Amino acid sequence: MLASCDSGSNAVEPQIPLVAFNTPINLTNQEYVALRADNGAAYVAGGVRGLIVVRQNASTYAAFERNCPYRANDTCARVRIDASRLFLRDACCASQFDLLGRPQAGPATRSLRQYTTSLSGSILTITN
Repeated sequence: MLASCDSGSNAVEPQIPLVAFNTPINLTNQEYVALRADNGAAYVAGGVRGLIVVRQNASTYAAFERNCPYRANDTCARVRIDASRLFLRDACCASQFDLLGRPQAGPATRSLRQYTTSLSGSILTITN
């Protein structure tokens, strides 16, 4: 049977699996041009279903798991950067998260999993 983001279920929400990774990215790479401005966001490989990196300011970046915390085992539970670039959303269950990973709307009540970031020159390293 396929699972969905139907809010009528009283099942306990599963946890997102833990994976070990160490992902360095070069912020001067054109792929990450959005990370050159505050509140810019970009997709990065890593984590369970990928990462979303958000620049908070010139020296502070946040990295979030793309696996939505609501019904985490659903195959469609993958957070994306909204076209407005003002928030993050999971189209599967319609949960919305601010650029700090906190739930703003929808059935999700937990924040996105956040990973550790460290900046050295133009290299941002994301680890779990």
